[in-house]
Amino acid sequence: MENARVPVADKASSSPSPSARSRSGSSAPAAGTGAGAASGISPAGPPQPRHPAPNTTAATTTPAPTSAPAPAPAPTHTPASTPTSSAGGNNANANGPLPLPLRHGHELPFVAPSSYLRPKQTSRTMSDKSASPLDKDQMQGLRGVREFLKVRTSYDVLPLSFRLVVLDIDLLIKKSLNILIQNGIVSAPLWDSRNSTFAGLLTSTDYINVIQYYCQFPHDLNQVDQFRLSSLRDIERAIGVLPLETVSVHPMRPLYEACRRMLKTRARRIPLVDIDGETGRETVVSVITQYRILKFIAVNNEQHTMLLKKPVRDLGLGTYKNLATTTMNSSVLDVIHLMVKYNISAVPVVDQDYRLLNVFEAVDVIPCIRGGAYDELSSTVGEALSRRAEDFGGIYTCGEDDRLDSIFDTIRKSRVHRLIVIDDDCRLRGIISLSDILKYVLLFGEEDDTIRGGSGSLR
Repeated sequence: MENARVPVADKASSSPSPSARSRSGSSAPAAGTGAGAASGISPAGPPQPRHPAPNTTAATTTPAPTSAPAPAPAPTHTPASTPTSSAGGNNANANGPLPLPLRHGHELPFVAPSSYLRPKQTSRTMSDKSASPLDKDQMQGLRGVREFLKVRTSYDVLPLSFRLVVLDIDLLIKKSLNILIQNGIVSAPLWDSRNSTFAGLLTSTDYINVIQYYCQFPHDLNQVDQFRLSSLRDIERAIGVLPLETVSVHPMRPLYEACRRMLKTRARRIPLVDIDGETGRETVVSVITQYRILKFIAVNNEQHTMLLKKPVRDLGLGTYKNLATTTMNSSVLDVIHLMVKYNISAVPVVDQDYRLLNVFEAVDVIPCIRGGAYDELSSTVGEALSRRAEDFGGIYTCGEDDRLDSIFDTIRKSRVHRLIVIDDDCRLRGIISLSDILKYVLLFGEEDDTIRGGSGSLR
């Protein structure tokens, strides 16, 4: 294939940290990697950690804080004698002149300053007492997961052996489509061979931008066919889309840092880029996704995810208002316009009774324009969904009463990109993205819930 580089990377079995493993055949390839990297799986058997179970200090449970004993009441000033005034105002005082009469509200004893300058302890104590055992277990589980992410690196998430497809920016866009489809992947790192530098990440969003360009400039179809991956930034400027800065993370940095950066940039995947010790040049190691991170947590930190027993309804996970939907007879182009308008990556497919039938995802666009066949965008959603690979895992649903620990159990067993919330009659209620879950796990209950990390956004 022209300008396509498909190196094979073998991760040493003596890696210092365990990685997630799942069952064979449960998932499609992961973004930017081949089948081996996609599932991170062994040929058969239940999920097993790559090394001894990670119930080490990395995942030590932090005990829930107990209520501090109530402080002793602040001392109040009690004078030795309280002067009083008679009706005539001539009460005697053997030690000095008569005191001035006190106005109403100024009578002694005064409240000692320490009692109102010291922070009140009653509210915190009441808050601790009001926390139910379920709330305490939930916070203990969240703290355990966060500590786990802080002592593990992004490299730990990678499987023992994986294939990485890297595309040169001189490659034609329409040829890159065929490479992704043939390798069963939906994204790939980009490489600038002239400068020997990492050049970003190719995703389905880039192809949607190309489609928007085609719709705005339909007479430039011949020019669209000649676009190369290096032209993606020019396409963004032409259609008025803000370009996304190239962001990556070092593979040996804490996994917690990668998660925070993904949330800040609203990215679903982030490349791991190292520096070659001999040449001093950048080297793309792999790409990790939100799904792979959550699966890594679910497989290797079950002792804490099992404490997350609060239902979805109580956690407020997901989006439930102003949901964009489509039907099986709608055109693919109409759905793409919805994705662009609402800045979303998936649109539920419903019937006339609002019952869930399927989900059209951004990656479903890729087969529709294979080889530059933009005319197929007028085909229906139903026809586009029929082009999915035979090993497509399907869509996953849940109810508002389902608990977060059961969602982690589903992620541990299956390849999940999002969960569609439905009621007992299969009617659409909402959507829970992996970003929603990751954000809750990292930020809920934190005093500083701002997303810190490197600047910029990720493709």
